[in-house]
Amino acid sequence: FSCSGLIENRGDARKSPPNPDLRVQRNLEEGRGFRLMDKIKTGEGTNYEFASSNELWRASLDILDFIPLASVNYSGGVIITDWYSEDQNSNQSIKISIRFLTNEIRSDAIKVKVFQKSCTTISKCKITEGSEELRDKLKKEVLKKATIYKKNKDKENSKSYNSTKLK
Repeated sequence: FSCSGLIENRGDARKSPPNPDLRVQRNLEEGRGFRLMDKIKTGEGTNYEFASSNELWRASLDILDFIPLASVNYSGGVIITDWYSEDQNSNQSIKISIRFLTNEIRSDAIKVKVFQKSCTTISKCKITEGSEELRDKLKKEVLKKATIYKKNKDKENSKSYNSTKLK
């Protein structure tokens, strides 16, 4: 009973062209489909990207490669490092947080925070916001590397879609 609606609405193979490109073209003309890349380019609909295709995300991970990560959430747009110190005996360490506000490569696309922890004993530590200089340098490096990734991606994807094959 529950499958009867599916059986009635099945397409007739005799009425469909065997060439998949022609079937796609016909479905688009009849309004029964859409081109995913057209939706992404125009900003309509939801933009689902893999983390590896997001230049800001990749650049941030590359810049923070030297430091252990405590939390990485692509869908939430957050990277948080663990506390890091150059030597184990140091009483000073830093923690970095990067929040992604947009996928576009621009100066307000990410928010970088640096925290500094100074300990006099193991149980007596003071956490403050780190230097603005380090924060600004990290942000600049991420944006610079992301721009390089974007330029390389654009070069690789410069092939245009040829719709004349479908006719």
